[in-house]
Amino acid sequence: MGQLKVDTDLCTGCGECVGACPVSALSVVDGIATVSEACNDCGACISVCPVGALSIPIGERLEEMNLQDYKDVWVFCEQEGGRIANVTFELLGKGRELADRLACRLCAVLLGHDVSDLAKPLFHYGADRVYLVEDKLLTPYRTGPFARAFVSLVRKYRPEIVLIGGTTCGRDLAGAVATRLETGLTADCTGLQIADDGRNMLQTRPAFGGNIMAQIRCERRRPQMATVRPKVMEMPTPDEARTGELLREKLAIEDDEILTTVLEFIKSEGEDVNLVDADIIVSGGRGLGKPENFSVVRELAKVLGGVVGASRAAVDAGWIPYPHQVGQTGKTVRPKLYVACGISGAIQHLAGMRTSDVIVAINKDPEAPIFKVATYGIVGDLFQVVPKLTERLKQRL
Repeated sequence: MGQLKVDTDLCTGCGECVGACPVSALSVVDGIATVSEACNDCGACISVCPVGALSIPIGERLEEMNLQDYKDVWVFCEQEGGRIANVTFELLGKGRELADRLACRLCAVLLGHDVSDLAKPLFHYGADRVYLVEDKLLTPYRTGPFARAFVSLVRKYRPEIVLIGGTTCGRDLAGAVATRLETGLTADCTGLQIADDGRNMLQTRPAFGGNIMAQIRCERRRPQMATVRPKVMEMPTPDEARTGELLREKLAIEDDEILTTVLEFIKSEGEDVNLVDADIIVSGGRGLGKPENFSVVRELAKVLGGVVGASRAAVDAGWIPYPHQVGQTGKTVRPKLYVACGISGAIQHLAGMRTSDVIVAINKDPEAPIFKVATYGIVGDLFQVVPKLTERLKQRL
């Protein structure tokens, strides 16, 4: 059962809440509103109650927070092998907007071993302060030491907002940190902004398979946490004249306290493909018919100097490995050119590529949804169109 409470001394049994409940979890029994197990604590009934008899308590184990104690916007710096992931810079760009709106600092959190040299570009992309924790236990990435370091920093400096890249590493870390801090976390956000009525961050993300866009707030807990996929936010322009404050902190954990040891990294088939940073992507979908026909897509991608992508349908059919998948359950991309071959354009796929600079769609169905977002659309049999296009491009390029 949900946490919705009914004050029986105030309730008049008017039934206003019953009509407002979207899951039919409320009824009036013996003149008093009654809550069933279907309640999901959405709060829709609270605002319509004329006597204020309904409430959702924070919970006995959660202490009330003084939200005024929390300030600044933080961005987690994801790095590996001395290279900062591009999603970090994208989040710094969005974080700069949020920090300016809140009139606070933009801070980056840099964790690793011998990574102090990576602080400089973080300032160039907008950070006012960098929190640096260096320790041998912070390489390679492991949930335990990274979460311990991050949570320790949050409890000491109390940020208002924390942004983390929606990558394999980022998702793992964000969940562990949010759980330990007992705060909210919104995953795979496509939009972030500050509400006009205060300092709450409006976190927009696809819901119900991408059929609606939900706006989520974390009004009673801090920090407000969100993950954002690579390429969702625009890459800002660096200012190499910018500098900032570097704060060094220590990792308060010993090796024998860590429960996991990394023995080896094994790359899966197709993992070398870099869809996220590609300027040109040629993708194939169900219209290819069978895995052998991806050769048509690969040939066009080779001529254009691009990489091969795929729809979920093609990946689920086993025609091409998952690392090639573009869409809500795959990679979000923002290339200069995206060519969709035999892809109908399900909303889940569009969510991952619709921000491409130029989209060329090739499909024999003139009503295919992909044409609604395409810059150029070619209605025809891809097995006739794509080879001719490839041949002509060979001559021109």
